[in-house]
Amino acid sequence: MVVLNLKYTGGDGFLYETTTNTPNTDLIASLVSIHNKRIQARLVIEGARGLAMYGVMKNPDQSDESDTYEKGEHFREDPSGLRTGNAPGPDAAKTLQQVAQDFEDFIDKSQVIRKKAMTEAELDDKLSNVRGAVMMAYPMGLPSWDTMKNFLGTIEDMQETHVANDILDPSDACLWVAGKDFVRGQLVSDRLGTNEKTKVIAKLQSSTNGAPAREPAVSEDERKAMMAYYFKKQEDMKKLAEADEDDYLNSAWADPKNMKRSLQGIGEVRAPGVSRF
Repeated sequence: MVVLNLKYTGGDGFLYETTTNTPNTDLIASLVSIHNKRIQARLVIEGARGLAMYGVMKNPDQSDESDTYEKGEHFREDPSGLRTGNAPGPDAAKTLQQVAQDFEDFIDKSQVIRKKAMTEAELDDKLSNVRGAVMMAYPMGLPSWDTMKNFLGTIEDMQETHVANDILDPSDACLWVAGKDFVRGQLVSDRLGTNEKTKVIAKLQSSTNGAPAREPAVSEDERKAMMAYYFKKQEDMKKLAEADEDDYLNSAWADPKNMKRSLQGIGEVRAPGVSRF
């Protein structure tokens, strides 16, 4: 399988598996679907946790005063003031928290490190789990003004939320690898060759954004390791410059017989009463 490592700013991203004979148009459509559903997932996770902790949202057309809503058995005041504070029962709240955490773990960028590829079907399953938990907690349904209704809806419903600008259109999106885009009407093999074991870093974005910036030559971890190495080297050179001219003679590497003793296994043997310095 060809593995695409989709990268975003901030280190976010996911893995996707495809084949070299896949049409580029189909590949882009699948990647856009996953991209959009991951955005939807973050909203759903936030909404599920809000429901579990503080209940449904207050009606924006009613007064914000606290006495507008009757305090239920599991009341917990919402610090943001957006929700009624009437949380569902402990079991339902626990289920909401569990499915939210499971969903969050599934879309986390750490899945790339675990080499776990993402699929549309799995995302749909996780979303269905949250829908089921919400239905259990609120069998009569959520009020029309609760944003969770939009979050649990279709991708088109996301256009009415604050993430509308992040949603991609499959007919307008472009897939880039190493500064070149995947031409619609061609196959993956036309861009990456026929090796099914290919793994590449890819970028997905709107065609209006132009070509994305190239990946740095070294990773962030490699850059940090190099900086640490050069810092240590500078410190060693500084200490060497401050040392006396003959100070190196006390070092083990300056002892002409050190190698011989090491090979004979007597490097640490000392006469009684003689301390090491």
